[in-house]
Amino acid sequence: MNDVMQAVQFPAARQIHVTTVADPVPAADEVVVTVRAAALNHRDLWIKLGQYAGLKYPCIPGSDGAGVVAADSADGTFKAGDEVIIYPGYDWGDNPRAQASTFSILGLPRDGTLAQKIAVPTKQLAPKPVHLTWTEAAALPLAGLTAYRALFARSHLRTGEKVLITGIGGGVALFALQFAVADGAEVWVTSSSEAKIAQAVALGAKSGFNYTTDGWAEAAATEIGGADVIVDSAGGAGFASLVDIAKPGGRIVFFGATRGDPDVLPARKVFWKQLSILGTTMGNADDWAAMLAFTAEHQIKPVVSDTFAVADAPAAFDLMEQGGQFGKIVVTM
Repeated sequence: MNDVMQAVQFPAARQIHVTTVADPVPAADEVVVTVRAAALNHRDLWIKLGQYAGLKYPCIPGSDGAGVVAADSADGTFKAGDEVIIYPGYDWGDNPRAQASTFSILGLPRDGTLAQKIAVPTKQLAPKPVHLTWTEAAALPLAGLTAYRALFARSHLRTGEKVLITGIGGGVALFALQFAVADGAEVWVTSSSEAKIAQAVALGAKSGFNYTTDGWAEAAATEIGGADVIVDSAGGAGFASLVDIAKPGGRIVFFGATRGDPDVLPARKVFWKQLSILGTTMGNADDWAAMLAFTAEHQIKPVVSDTFAVADAPAAFDLMEQGGQFGKIVVTM
């Protein structure tokens, strides 16, 4: 009989419980990692709500995690006791410019990190950055990777450029702020919360704009004087304003569409200003290695909003659904 462990499980859409499941059995190219901490992403919430492609239930969610290797790997690359962080992207493919059709993300369809143990191919593991706690390390992978690729692999951010990051408070947006500031950019943010804008300024932003205020886009365009790079995850009706804020020759990169597709794309402004509109999703293995190296070089520490014990994981999902966090929500094992 297999040993058992605790795990967070979605038995069906809109249902969550903490339950006991069998320990994972590693394949020949895998090791078992004893998870010390895992972090939530909006992807996990959308899976819980039944609003994600390729749904299957029951499932153990979680794309972000860090922990300890339980036993030596067959290929000799990792030893029992090694402290590791997990790369959540599987089967990117050979094209660095875009993921293959085989690409998937840990936590669906594979069981994810919100469990006391997880079986992981050794190629998905990297040493945990030594300057990070378990909680901080767990907060880094998916959001940090997405922000890094958006700024550097897609937007080709250059030192001294002006950056606008929309919707500050979420994990990717905060990493984009921290990475851009570390690289020498001037950064502004948007939010519907004055408190979140103030917190962003404390992290290095020059100032911010409340997008619920009339005339915010005009104020942003005036104060910034044209953004070289705009990082967005909302889309929707406000996307047209970003075209006005962008500097001629600027780049607008987006990794989400939480407000849906833009109602209007002002094509004439886009071509006249010679703007680049760039989509991005997570990152490949080279982006992953570069992000970890950048994080270590600049001693960047993820912003952790709240920490929950695994038994309280349902409350962690409630907090994410309410949108009250500033930074990552982490579950400790």
